[in-house]
Amino acid sequence: MSDWAAEIAVDEQLANQLLAVQFPDVPVRSLVAVGEGWDYSVFLVDDEWVFRFPRREVVVPGTEREIAVLPLLEVPTAIPRPEYVGVPSDAFPWPFYGARYIPGKEAVGLGDETRQRLARPLARFLRALHAHDLDLPVDLQRRSDMSFRVPRVRQALSAIDDLWQSPPRVEEVLREAETLPPAEPTAVVHGDLHFRQLLVHEGELSGVIDWVDVCRADPGQDLQLVWSFVPPASRAEFLREYGPVSEDSLLRARVLALNLNAILARYGRDAAMPAVESEALAALARVVL
Repeated sequence: MSDWAAEIAVDEQLANQLLAVQFPDVPVRSLVAVGEGWDYSVFLVDDEWVFRFPRREVVVPGTEREIAVLPLLEVPTAIPRPEYVGVPSDAFPWPFYGARYIPGKEAVGLGDETRQRLARPLARFLRALHAHDLDLPVDLQRRSDMSFRVPRVRQALSAIDDLWQSPPRVEEVLREAETLPPAEPTAVVHGDLHFRQLLVHEGELSGVIDWVDVCRADPGQDLQLVWSFVPPASRAEFLREYGPVSEDSLLRARVLALNLNAILARYGRDAAMPAVESEALAALARVVL
């Protein structure tokens, strides 16, 4: 089984069954599968509701955190707000939830002009998110722990050496990061914020989705977008809008940018998703600029 294979695959028939039993007030005139990621199978119901069903047991605690935390976040960009919360049953052993549909598509294949326009809204969103003070688990995936993370970055890059050859600058960044002290969990973070979690509609940032890794951590976990998504010419503008950030956080962000996009490139290749593969490889190229 691959790292991202589903343990339980929810199809349209099962989704219809679960909604009919648990939410009979949702008429389900139409139900369309609209996405599938590492963590969720996603269905659009009546062009109004989006239901997310876990694909693997390991993400269930994250689903429970999403259901609890998302209603508490005050941010300037749309995020899923669970309104229908499904409970485990004989038909499906894990919780799931439905939130109002947020228009937009994954931020894949955008030109630099659009990315430049998104830089300040992204910065405002993250400034607001990181200002929250909530009691959450700390650094769930140890993404801010460079003693743990740097070796995994090297492994992830080695796994795509047929797709992308790391320039010498990458090893310089990793060696510098290995000297960093443990990170302080100073912010509430999305925790897995990459281009597939950003929704763009008519050239504008319309939503941020997939909060299964929400936690407290160093803000660099989310600021990886500074390196991988924002054009280099717009990084200073992003950081002016976001506010002060330490050099250590930015270095951790750069390491995580390498890690996430190496994994996404391999996922795009293995899952026959060339747009994801191409976007991840372009992101890696931006990280070293």
